[in-house]
Amino acid sequence: MTIRNSFDAEKVHHYQFLVDKARSLGAADAKVISASDVIVEDRVVLKCRAGCISYGKKLTCPPHVPTPDEFRRILSEYSSALLVKFISPAEADDDVICSIYRYWLDPKAPADKKEKATQFWKDHFNGTGSFAPMMLELERTAFNAGNTFALALVNGSCRLCETCNVNGLCVHPSQARIPEHAVGVNMVKTAEKAGMSIKFPVQGHPELMALLLID
Repeated sequence: MTIRNSFDAEKVHHYQFLVDKARSLGAADAKVISASDVIVEDRVVLKCRAGCISYGKKLTCPPHVPTPDEFRRILSEYSSALLVKFISPAEADDDVICSIYRYWLDPKAPADKKEKATQFWKDHFNGTGSFAPMMLELERTAFNAGNTFALALVNGSCRLCETCNVNGLCVHPSQARIPEHAVGVNMVKTAEKAGMSIKFPVQGHPELMALLLID
């Protein structure tokens, strides 16, 4: 583990119990980083708006969540974060993953590729359903250790309800959490800066990242 300075060394040691907890819960890896090393970009949310089927349909997705500018201000009030890596059990087919949403959603997509895309998402959603609860458990662990404002951000949009109560209040406020990309976090760059780079474009089993803000 590379420690950049004495401040980082102190924080890494102080929050080692969260790294150990993440690994015991099934995370592939975890690392304490400075909150200032979390990279937030406006263009990340543009991808939500332009290419995500959940945009505007969930209370944990844009435009119902803090904007990148608002999140930058929030992030500046945190000193540290826990970067957590998970491995999806779904396996990507090279010929399908390149256009996974089109093959999955387009009724005119070739039947064989639609079948593979559908199976990929079925395996992915079934296999990653425990990842958000793991992040909630890490949040609880950090909170109970005195980190009052510990807050988990999760990978992927909320799956708690079949249809979100988007025009009202969340019916699972203690469980629903915002995805990192929804507030502008560039997880590829953040992971790379932390020395925990993820394979992208996806090859084989997708590598997923989640964040726990700590203070």
